[in-house]
Amino acid sequence: MHRLNRRRFLEQASGVVAGLATGLTAARGQSAPGLVFYDPATLRHQPAADHPESPKRMDAVMSAIRALEREGQVSVAAPRPATDEHVLLVHSGEYFKKVQSEVAGGRRTLSTGDTEISPGSFGAALAAAGTVVAGVDAVMGGKTRRAFCAVRPPGHHASASRGMGFCVFNNVAIGARYARQKYGVERILIADWDVHHGNGTQEVFWNDGSVLFFDTHQHPWYPGTGAPSETGEGKARGLISNHPFPSGSGRGQILGAFRESLVPAADRFKPDLVMISAGFDSRRGDPLGEFTLTDQDFAELTDIAVGIAVQHAGGRIVSVLEGGYALGGLSQGVAAHVNRLVA
Repeated sequence: MHRLNRRRFLEQASGVVAGLATGLTAARGQSAPGLVFYDPATLRHQPAADHPESPKRMDAVMSAIRALEREGQVSVAAPRPATDEHVLLVHSGEYFKKVQSEVAGGRRTLSTGDTEISPGSFGAALAAAGTVVAGVDAVMGGKTRRAFCAVRPPGHHASASRGMGFCVFNNVAIGARYARQKYGVERILIADWDVHHGNGTQEVFWNDGSVLFFDTHQHPWYPGTGAPSETGEGKARGLISNHPFPSGSGRGQILGAFRESLVPAADRFKPDLVMISAGFDSRRGDPLGEFTLTDQDFAELTDIAVGIAVQHAGGRIVSVLEGGYALGGLSQGVAAHVNRLVA
């Protein structure tokens, strides 16, 4: 599976890909009910016109967020791009330089895998990672207890030395390592409900010991990893928890796994911070997945994650956008998730 091309796989599997065409406003002395971090620089990542991971995804996401902002449910804040040091918390120096040079050299695809790039991709990837750093700062610094990070390109397929599956830098992993480095957070839960397995996140924390990584995903499906037998090594043995389900799975399987497996695992692990890899390609009708989750299901998944955060982490939770490629479904799924996240 090492050289598996994600676009080719998805085109063959689903037959539909080719057709796809500020500031904080919290009152002084009080925490905002919820903050959304967004950097327009993420729009500068521009794969080919027919690519499913297009800037239009962010337009759909921010349409939902701006509606919540008008209702007074969230405040939208502008982050700063990640520094080299932030990215190097997860990625090797060799890979970081490779991304920088290949973007500058005009390549259209990363040499490490099936991630299309454009002249603005390096800056967009730094903006995405910096958005999650800002979310961690806000939550750990007490500006809010709950943050949503509207980012692209997504990140959970990127490992320390390889970008793949539309991903350049692993945004949620950078946020977790940053929380540990700057704030001394000892135990972090990362829950990933994207329809695709977060193989990059799993690899980063495979023997780390400070992260409980919980993943529900379709199998067999891209990238082909995420068997239940993949449970981590060394200090992380037992802290990787994979829950693959077949095509057509939905509420019963995914919410069941969160309730019956994640909640007791979190009770044992007792995370100091909860993070979500929030992928909405697990929603019914998404062109790149065959799960059947609904907006109500995303709301209830959010409730479970928030409940864990309240129980163990002082309510601290940072959600990071991953996949979701049906624009209307993405907008509705994000609205359901963020609405419940900040309730």
